[in-house]
Amino acid sequence: MDNVTDYLRTWAESYQQDLTDNIMPFWLRHGLDGKHGGVYTCVNRNGSLMDTTKSVWFQGRFGFIAAFAYNQVAKNPEWLAASKSCIDFIEAHCFDEDGHMFFEVTEDGRPLRKRRYVFSECFAAIAMSEYSIASGDKTYAFKALELFKQTQKFLSTPGFLEPKYLPVLQARGHSITMILINTASRIRAAISDPVLNTQIDESLDAIRRYFIHPEFKALLEMVGPEGEFIDTCNGRLINPGHCIETSWFILEEAKCRNWDKELVRMALQILDWSWEWGWDKEYGGIINFRDCRNLPVQDYSQDMKFWWPQTETIIAALYAYQATGDEKYLKMHKQISDWTYAHFPDKECGEWYGYLHRDGTVAQPAKGNIFKGPFHVPRMMICGYMLCKELKENK
Repeated sequence: MDNVTDYLRTWAESYQQDLTDNIMPFWLRHGLDGKHGGVYTCVNRNGSLMDTTKSVWFQGRFGFIAAFAYNQVAKNPEWLAASKSCIDFIEAHCFDEDGHMFFEVTEDGRPLRKRRYVFSECFAAIAMSEYSIASGDKTYAFKALELFKQTQKFLSTPGFLEPKYLPVLQARGHSITMILINTASRIRAAISDPVLNTQIDESLDAIRRYFIHPEFKALLEMVGPEGEFIDTCNGRLINPGHCIETSWFILEEAKCRNWDKELVRMALQILDWSWEWGWDKEYGGIINFRDCRNLPVQDYSQDMKFWWPQTETIIAALYAYQATGDEKYLKMHKQISDWTYAHFPDKECGEWYGYLHRDGTVAQPAKGNIFKGPFHVPRMMICGYMLCKELKENK
């Protein structure tokens, strides 16, 4: 690459401007609920509301993003207020009597559905910790830590969370393992407690021991209790976007540990393997799912291009370049960025499409639903801005 400094400067400015002028205004205008508090995410292409059901995940996710943007990009009081609105809604409406959070609620906070996951808790905790940093109110850091410990209790209490499979199939999943790294890391930025480092170490060890399968050059989504390969459709599943997200979580932790060589090696191995599995050599972009034996994938969306694997790859490529200085990863960043920005942003109505067919055409134009909203895209822009700025300053 001819002029790396110019490249990094251009992207830093682009991320900052896009976040400030496009993504955050879109969600403050169309998503923020001024009456009940919290955020709507089920919005159409132009931001019009399609469904008032509120995703509990997104109360925490946007609570985090608004505070994270405030801390890292601009001290915009609207962003801080939006974060507080989401957290207030969470505390008022999103916990069941047993302490386990709901998955969906009505616009005024009446419960609709619970699920067996603890992702609602993880996102609520990072919202509280980031808001604590932004506001200076330490009580929210203590709330985040307490919620994290409660989440660990849910996970370790037999029978509290309904298992995914009946007892005939014993398995462990990658998703919760990887999300606990990021959750503990984000809380640790606001408050210190040994339980956070312990959880990160345990998750890193589990990824290393159980989920990385060199025989397939892959990180698998589901394995047996001791990492055994399960030769079923679900056991063979590779989710390149999840794997790449894990790689940058590990690189971020390696950075906190003065670029721990073993963590960097593990993260780059996951990134390189997952790029090879995920990058669509015919159409471009990161594909949804692959089978580690190259058999047909069961999931109906297996060959689609979703928004979030692209954003995770953009972040991971920048972290990998920062860790190594190897321009291979800057070229990866350019390759994924060129494809992503050619297909996902909606230049007429703002924000990004979420769901594309394999060839990059739009599958459906809505800007949000229960799973897509103001999280992956703004997180990529905030992290991208921070990393490009750091890289440029160190040139």
